[in-house]
Amino acid sequence: MAEDRRQAGAGRGVTMRDVAERAGVGLATVSRVVNGTSAVTPELADKVREAARDLGYRHDATASSLRRADRRTDTVALVLEDVANPFSSALQRAITDAASERGVLVLSGSSDENPIRERDLVETFTARRADGLIVVPTGRADDALRAAQSFGTPLVAVDRMVELAGVDTVTVDNREGTAAAAERLRAAGHRRVAYFGDQPSIWTAGERLAGFFDVFPQTPAGPVCRGLTSVEQAEQTAREALAAPEPPTAFVSGQNLITIGIRRALQEAGLEHRIALVGFDDFPLADLLTPGVSVIAQDPAQLGREAASLLFARLDGYEGPARHTIVPTRYIARGSGEIPAPAG
Repeated sequence: MAEDRRQAGAGRGVTMRDVAERAGVGLATVSRVVNGTSAVTPELADKVREAARDLGYRHDATASSLRRADRRTDTVALVLEDVANPFSSALQRAITDAASERGVLVLSGSSDENPIRERDLVETFTARRADGLIVVPTGRADDALRAAQSFGTPLVAVDRMVELAGVDTVTVDNREGTAAAAERLRAAGHRRVAYFGDQPSIWTAGERLAGFFDVFPQTPAGPVCRGLTSVEQAEQTAREALAAPEPPTAFVSGQNLITIGIRRALQEAGLEHRIALVGFDDFPLADLLTPGVSVIAQDPAQLGREAASLLFARLDGYEGPARHTIVPTRYIARGSGEIPAPAG
């Protein structure tokens, strides 16, 4: 009998009315169970769910949201830089955990630092009626973010600032963290210090470079290289810097993939114990190398929790001015950043 009903339902679409008939309950009871909007005894709820499974019923959450007075879909969307990056993964997990506590689903995608892809993701999530957006902005698709705002979608920028009214933001102390690490190198006697950074269009890249320049406004033999986007690029550029007549005695890196590339070049040249290295962002196994890689560590989980808190406050009715939360970084000394400058 159940098989017959599933086959019949497959041909015409199983409805809540079919489930109610199968379970021997009223339509309102089925609606309460599938929407979770009112208390139903556990025994009755189990009976409805069993009938729904037998009939192959699938709840249409989108249709239900359109019938709700607040038109909420109980989904939020997250646009990351690259979900494969450990930083992005930790950020996503924290936001997903916070949303799960409220029964909210998180949709996510990676922009890959491509403003066109970022725009497409924002437009797609807005069209799917996500209740709110958390975005790691590329800084080059603000028109898409404004469009999302025009639809009334609350928006939080995380990790990077945006120049949009009404957008809450969560960042770390990029400039101060980098300056503090650079000052450690200066105190250890380093003067030829190279800085390797990310794309100039990225807000965090600019802030970290500014922190470096706060301590080393002029580096006679320490090149400043920007626009590095991969381990391989950083490795090759570091090789070239090490081959110079007066190579740097220390490196400061603006992000974790660049740090890995520099470290590879140092190890290839057998210089990892003689040339100092400090990187922004921690990465797996950094503490297992010899020497361990000293880093300016962010807390992506805390960034995610703060971003989720700001977004859900908006969804709960907060209509005040935009807020900016700053999460502190911390310096982790593992050895590579504590190598002193050579004598003389």
